[in-house]
Amino acid sequence: MKLLIIEDDKLLSDDICEITSNMFNAVQAFDGEQGLFLAEQNIFDVIILDIMMPFLNGYQVLHELRQKNIKTPVLILTAKDSIDDKIKGFKNGADDYLVKPFHRQELLLRLEAIVRRSAGNVQMNMIEFRELSLNLSNKTVEYRGHNVSLNGKQSELLEYLIYNKNTILTKEQIFDRIWGFDSDTSTTVVEVYASHLRKLLKQFGYDQYLKTFRGLGYMLTENGDDNG
Repeated sequence: MKLLIIEDDKLLSDDICEITSNMFNAVQAFDGEQGLFLAEQNIFDVIILDIMMPFLNGYQVLHELRQKNIKTPVLILTAKDSIDDKIKGFKNGADDYLVKPFHRQELLLRLEAIVRRSAGNVQMNMIEFRELSLNLSNKTVEYRGHNVSLNGKQSELLEYLIYNKNTILTKEQIFDRIWGFDSDTSTTVVEVYASHLRKLLKQFGYDQYLKTFRGLGYMLTENGDDNG
């Protein structure tokens, strides 16, 4: 899963990266403006958001995201501990609020709870689409007792599509999510992996659920009509 940390204290941000490394691939932003830009790409599973930051404060970032209907779960992590601050955070659309200094285990538990609430179908590192199960630990797909191993990027692509089923994901979103903003490859790699994934799904008769929207992107849909 992918985590965005919007925190201007670089040492603390690095600590959070280390604490969450077993759960997430983290991307860091060190001011509100940069954080808002990254969050607007809508490719993250969770956002950790500080309040007091340069250019835009956390409340402003959160307000902008919710105004743009970006529903990525947000955990506010701040030294501001008054009840008024917490009320303001939740009213602006925060999913949780944790005060600094914090215990690392509490941060992990809160992040796990947010992921469970938002994904709904995550149990024991397994996510499901119809009768298809993706094991996030060993990167295998299971269908009626039949198992197929995936490589890392194939697993990440299928995971991203399942989490966002019935939603069109653009090639740019998929590329930024899986290969990263700084990758030196091009978005054409998305087409290659989508083609590979479709061939894999065809083994189970599930290729009909992966729809292509020409020039736009892909969607995993419960509707098994003909693909675009």
